[in-house]
Amino acid sequence: MGFERAEAVDRVERLVETVETEPMPVPVRELWVYGDLAIGLDPIDRLDVYLTKDIHLSNDEGASEAYYEEHGVRGVGTAVDAEWAETHPEYVRANEHGHVAPERCLAAHLLDGDEPIHLEVCNASFEDNVTQRLRGARMREDYTQLLDPRGVCLWIDGTRSPEAFAKLRESAFAMPTLSDALEMLGMDEAEAERAATDLRDWRADQVGATVRGDVV
Repeated sequence: MGFERAEAVDRVERLVETVETEPMPVPVRELWVYGDLAIGLDPIDRLDVYLTKDIHLSNDEGASEAYYEEHGVRGVGTAVDAEWAETHPEYVRANEHGHVAPERCLAAHLLDGDEPIHLEVCNASFEDNVTQRLRGARMREDYTQLLDPRGVCLWIDGTRSPEAFAKLRESAFAMPTLSDALEMLGMDEAEAERAATDLRDWRADQVGATVRGDVV
């Protein structure tokens, strides 16, 4: 099940409120929506959200070692905030190597259960990462790695955009088709159509809450 449009916008507002008012495992700098919600669809099968995070600047090796000894997870105090982890142990997530994964921690904190939301987390801004991911996807011919470039910035550096939220509620953003958007970024028509199809197919296979982390 997805979201009615108004429900999806409400859900994004709650995400912004959480980022604004609650400590996060790492600093969050930007929050965007992209894809179906941005282009005005109703209902929304899946809600696509993009977060730009900063690197956690504290390097508390003592807290990191203590947390590892007690919980078996490395990196708390260096990769994510130790105080956040102590306050929210239920949201601490590690990767397959036992090291804390900031993007998974963010997803655990921000998303509720198995709701149909996909969260992209990167240290780069949405617009910069669209370009980086496009380059990488074309080199590998793996278009599932693309970011849908049709995005709307709702919150940046602590400032919410009421105008962007109002336009989102009114489906007032004029957006091209996905293939046309990819052509604007330099693909020819045939490649853009193939990439758009691959990306839509990949997205259709995703179920429930999902997260993907990226470093540029």
